[in-house]
Amino acid sequence: MEPSIHNDALKRLRYIEGHLAGVRKMIEEDKYCVDVLKQTYAIRKAIEKLETAILAGHMREHVVPGIRDGREDQIVGELMELFNLSQSNSSSSADGRGSEVHHDHTGR
Repeated sequence: MEPSIHNDALKRLRYIEGHLAGVRKMIEEDKYCVDVLKQTYAIRKAIEKLETAILAGHMREHVVPGIRDGREDQIVGELMELFNLSQSNSSSSADGRGSEVHHDHTGR
């Protein structure tokens, strides 16, 4: 991984870890669900930015040289695997079932 991408990724991960700790604390303190969800959405966006940075670095560092070296099938296979993973993650949505936590949050 390129040093600039490596450093950026570590910086983003520290931010995400701190944000996750904050969400854990909010849940432990039984904060208002909407406020917690706003923070989880921010974490998701931060993870997406991390993934974008890593993918851009991978494309520069491995995809272009791999195609030049004649490894098109391998490179396309890896990219398709990533694409399929991203599609399965983005299409999975909560169906409203499962373990739910209900709180009264009177006054909100």
